[in-house]
Parts: sequence; C-alpha cells; structure tokens
Amino acid sequence: MTQAPEAPRSPRALFLAALAEGRLAYQFDHGAGCAVFPPQAVGPGGQPGELEWRTSRGEGTVHACTEVQRRDGAFNIALVDLDEGFRMMATVVDAAPGALRIGLRVAARIEPWNDAHRVVFGALA
Repeated sequence: MTQAPEAPRSPRALFLAALAEGRLAYQFDHGAGCAVFPPQAVGPGGQPGELEWRTSRGEGTVHACTEVQRRDGAFNIALVDLDEGFRMMATVVDAAPGALRIGLRVAARIEPWNDAHRVVFGALA
C-alpha cells in the first residue's frame, strides 16, 4: 500500500512552522530581486517557483510607531524595516510606552503566544 503524497503547505503555515523552530523566515523573489513579506504563493515577479525561503537575522530599524492604550495597560507597536529588505509590524516589548522613536535599532525575538509563536522586538544595546 502506498502513502498519499503530503499536501503542500501554505506560505503562512510554513512561516508559522519556522517561528516554532525559532526562525524568522521571509521569502526572496529571484525574478524581482527583492525580499517578500508577508509570505506569498507568488511574489511580485509573478512567476511561480521564483520564491526562496530565507532566515532573517532579525535586526532592523523602527520606521513608524504608536502607543496602544488598553484598560490593562499600554504597549508599543512598530513598523520595523528589517535589514534584509522587508517591513513587518510587531510589538516592541522593552521600551516604555511612549518612549519608542523612529530610527531606533531593534532586534527580533520569538516568543510563545496563544498556542503558537509570535515575533516581538527589543531595542539593540
């Protein structure tokens, strides 16, 4: 009896699996010559098979930031330009609410969150 081939996994599922392994994964589109994030089935070059998975070092610069106020406290959210050429939004965990600034160098870390994992950033020393 032969086993059925494994079903292809979505780009989002592959990204989440990488996070579970402790890696911040992104894609690179060889046809377009650029980083791609969030994960896609087809990149900006428009050609299937042109996307390669890579692992980010996780260092970047705050592009924009805001403070979110909730009843249980405040926290920072930032758009971060990663050094590999893509931008992502995440919580910045070690800056006091309101103290985050554009241009701050940050580093990603992966932490457990709601039965999965998420990327958060902290200021580089």
